[in-house]
Amino acid sequence: TPMQRQKLLLLLLFHLLCISPTTNAAAAKMAAARQRFREAPKFYNSPDCHSIASADICSAGAVHVAMTLDAAYLRGSMAAIFSALQHSSCPENICFHFAVAASVAPADRICLRRAVAASFPYLCFGVYAFDDAAIAGLISTSIRSALDRPLNYARNYLAELLPPCVRKVVYLDSDLVLVDDVAKLAATPLDGDAVLAAPEYCNANFTSYFTPTFWANPTLSLTFEGRRACYFNTGVMVIDLKKWREGDYTTKIVEWMELQKRMRIYELGSLPPFLLVFAGRIAPVDHRWNQHGLGGDNFRGLCRGLHPGQVSLLHWSGKGKPWVRLDANRPCPLDALWAPYDLLDGRFAIES
Repeated sequence: TPMQRQKLLLLLLFHLLCISPTTNAAAAKMAAARQRFREAPKFYNSPDCHSIASADICSAGAVHVAMTLDAAYLRGSMAAIFSALQHSSCPENICFHFAVAASVAPADRICLRRAVAASFPYLCFGVYAFDDAAIAGLISTSIRSALDRPLNYARNYLAELLPPCVRKVVYLDSDLVLVDDVAKLAATPLDGDAVLAAPEYCNANFTSYFTPTFWANPTLSLTFEGRRACYFNTGVMVIDLKKWREGDYTTKIVEWMELQKRMRIYELGSLPPFLLVFAGRIAPVDHRWNQHGLGGDNFRGLCRGLHPGQVSLLHWSGKGKPWVRLDANRPCPLDALWAPYDLLDGRFAIES
């Protein structure tokens, strides 16, 4: 049929532009982006959903989700998108916002966009160039090189990257899947002065996220005075971008990063500046929305089980990623929960 011929031509064009051989350096850089992904089924709104303007990123009533997009984590991002759509009551009302490193070659950026569009032809989404070169000078080395990628810091700049019409957004890492409706998470109230909402973990050793230099400093050690500061994971957050812009919170985070370059006050990548600014000041979210740590620790990435309680989101934070372990035929038991959302072409389901 004409429709089938059109799809075949688009697939051929994508193959020629994004999967053809390049130089060794470029091939290594875009190895993940050259993977082929299946087209996901289209998901439709339930009858009680209100309609939003098709493909209008500023549609009133849309649920906004922000993620980063790069070659290394593209496979994880595709699974996360798929899971969000599959478990949504109003999937046509979700608009995705993808931050892509500005240092990525324009042709490679096009390939990333086309990979998403090919698997999700009906998706409402925008792609935004993040000035990773500008942030690179502020990044201090941490305990794991993956945590030092400039794109990890794009979450600090969502208020500047996304259109002003987007007033509230759910930020999601690329190494997770949802098993519940993301609209429920997006509906988290941000009352009063709360700018951000996330599950808190007050049993974690909060002091360990900062160096002895920080705690020995008579001024810095008072940073959390009067605040019930607890650890929270920045891979799943609900952010009021209007309040963020009004309070200029990007500048507040950058100021801590600048201090870190002068005197080492923390060790763990992009997380501590968020803790310094927001810990003890965030709105609560049920732990079910971030069953994190499934990737193990930051050194060995050993298998871990679920935390007690209900589950709405599974998060493979830590060194071990499910697609890497599956490809190596060394999956952890919970990686089988990620596998059904893997859109990589030619994959086989894990036998239970």
